[in-house]
Amino acid sequence: MKIYPQNDARAFPVSRLEADLVVAGAGLAGLCAALAAARDGLKVVLIQDRPVPGGNASSEVRLWANGATSHMGNNNRWAREGGIMGEILEENLWRNKEGNPVMFDLVLLDLARSQPGLTLLLNTAVYDVEKTASRITAVSAFNAINETFYHVQATQFCDATGDGVLGFLAGAEYREGAEEIDELGEKMAPGDQFGHKLGHSIYFYTKRTAEPVNFVAPSFALDDITEIPRYKRLTSTLNGCDLWWLEWGGRLDTVHQSEEIKWELWKIVWGVWNYIKNSGEFPDAANLTIEWVGAIPGKRESRRFIGDHLLCQQDIIEQRDHYDAVAYGGWSIDLHPADGVYSTHDGCRQFHSKGTYTIPFRSLYSRSLDNLFLTGRLISASHVAFGSARVMCTCGLLGEIVGRAAALCHMQRLSPKTLAQPSQIGALQQQLQVHGCYIPRQWLDNPALNATVSTSSEYVLTSLEPNGEWLALDARMAVLLPVKRGETLPEITFRLRSRKPHRLTISLLGSEKAGNFTPDIQYDECILDVNGEKEYRSTFGWKCDRDQYVFIAFDACDDMEIALTESRLPGMMTVFNRLNERVAKHTRQIVDGDYGVDEFDFWLPRRHPHQVFPALRLDRPLHCYAPDNLLNGRLRPEQQTNAWSPADDDPAPQVIWRWETPQTIHSLTLVQDNDFDNAMETVQMGHHRAVTPHCITRYRLWADDQIIADVEHNHHSVCEHRFASPLCTRAIKLEILDTAGARPAVYALNIR
Repeated sequence: MKIYPQNDARAFPVSRLEADLVVAGAGLAGLCAALAAARDGLKVVLIQDRPVPGGNASSEVRLWANGATSHMGNNNRWAREGGIMGEILEENLWRNKEGNPVMFDLVLLDLARSQPGLTLLLNTAVYDVEKTASRITAVSAFNAINETFYHVQATQFCDATGDGVLGFLAGAEYREGAEEIDELGEKMAPGDQFGHKLGHSIYFYTKRTAEPVNFVAPSFALDDITEIPRYKRLTSTLNGCDLWWLEWGGRLDTVHQSEEIKWELWKIVWGVWNYIKNSGEFPDAANLTIEWVGAIPGKRESRRFIGDHLLCQQDIIEQRDHYDAVAYGGWSIDLHPADGVYSTHDGCRQFHSKGTYTIPFRSLYSRSLDNLFLTGRLISASHVAFGSARVMCTCGLLGEIVGRAAALCHMQRLSPKTLAQPSQIGALQQQLQVHGCYIPRQWLDNPALNATVSTSSEYVLTSLEPNGEWLALDARMAVLLPVKRGETLPEITFRLRSRKPHRLTISLLGSEKAGNFTPDIQYDECILDVNGEKEYRSTFGWKCDRDQYVFIAFDACDDMEIALTESRLPGMMTVFNRLNERVAKHTRQIVDGDYGVDEFDFWLPRRHPHQVFPALRLDRPLHCYAPDNLLNGRLRPEQQTNAWSPADDDPAPQVIWRWETPQTIHSLTLVQDNDFDNAMETVQMGHHRAVTPHCITRYRLWADDQIIADVEHNHHSVCEHRFASPLCTRAIKLEILDTAGARPAVYALNIR
């Protein structure tokens, strides 16, 4: 028994903490920032105002996280985010391929709680900052659950709150709404009729029951469904989380009027459900009930803070490569009308670039303050550019960038602005790539510390045998193959069949920009007269002027089929000129106005388990997987496969890195193929397999004659091994013992 006498007043306790880095906000951006900084040795406090991490991908909102892969609906091949964001996607696939948002919460909580050096404060909201001149020195926060105030001092701070709470309280420069066309020359800048901000959305889950379920609408539900111009799109079979266009609030203050927006969205959701249940238009809805409705909206846009570079439309569409490029995006520029669900405009206006674009480090810190990093959707970007960079996997990738940048700044006593200088930024770019963070059109210098490399074998492409299955050429199809500078394409033999004579055109296409996978150049074509079933040879009179991927593109022909193979090759794939309704309305990007964007065809792969590859035979071998690829520092298929793969008849594949003199090694990071083209949306959208087929699931690492790692059940593409005591060795050997079912491929062993 505890008895407390009457007092004049009482005060809640204050917990005082000290850290090297405070990260405010534990969405994917903030969590990745905190994990990266802690892994690089910083003492980190991560403050989250909600009961779980994950932000819009958490069980509180339940939106799937996506990024540059764009549901595999654009031309960004092998573009899935790497580093910690990639680790989260792969871990969630392993534990939660069904897409349960509660399990995704668990994945994130487990990562945060198990990370040494990271203190996680949930249900804790920052409400004040302390400053000395242009530096933040401390934050104050309050947890209403445990009735505790927190005072946290640090030398560096990261704002990942989405709304920019730290930056706002500290007085940093920011913007809301859209820039005028004249300011930045952005032709996608919206006018007043379309509106200048994106709104919020609330999602819901439905469940089918054994018996009819009655529904009585609340008093605040929307009465007249025709107030929603797109109401005829509503069906009883839609997943409530597919209704992202039930959006509202873009005309309001999306921070301070969030509660008003939430109530309007509840009005809309319950009005929609009342229409589905009680209008009589959907008899099959009788046995449906709502299982869950979001209690907080998923917020898209509010404040955007200003760094030393304002990312803009031209950066994205022209795919500008910045000297300080540290990350990339690939989602479309995706702008929504400010009136949301009540707008007569389409729910969104989306335009894609022809490939991934890079994001400069100068957009990831505040130019107003000396020690405030920016990450997530509040980075330094125009409204138009924000429309692409705002998606969660891109935000998570940006989180790791600022976490590792904070560690470098701490160790070298630099400000973010100083780290952004041309003479300094290379250290961050290299550090990121060491940890498996791919940066388009960049590479890691000397990943193996001048080692020589030898392998037990090398896969050489000569033929892929038919498996008895056939694919109808009822849509344009292309095979992506890498060709080296100065080489010609081998003569390729395919097996085709048709019931009557047809003339088939096979085009040789390429991309104007190095590293893109949008075929906007035609190099040559081959015309075949096909009749019956037999092998047909395609020959192209063309010599390659640079390393690149080419498209062997087949015209559509309804009465023709091509023989398929069982083989699946890393860094090669079949794509189709088709439509993905989640991200486009046509098989081609159609530009219906002067928006400053390009028209081009979409060439899309199929999802697992529906990927296919044609049987073929080459008149000379194609050397795509040479051991030297292990030393080129490139972490993805870009212009070439950039990977080593063993021969089919190699019973014990292995790689040995050797040095003439003993090396002192602190860490080894194995980067291998895990099907980087496969989108791994985090929640709701289930996936076929828990591990993608090319993943090396079992391997050993040796230092001279000593085993230093024996790994089973691996499901990650980036596998880091740090040693408490540095190794001294003349050789490192990798033994590949098993995969998830397909051919393994290794990009690098980054040795530090």
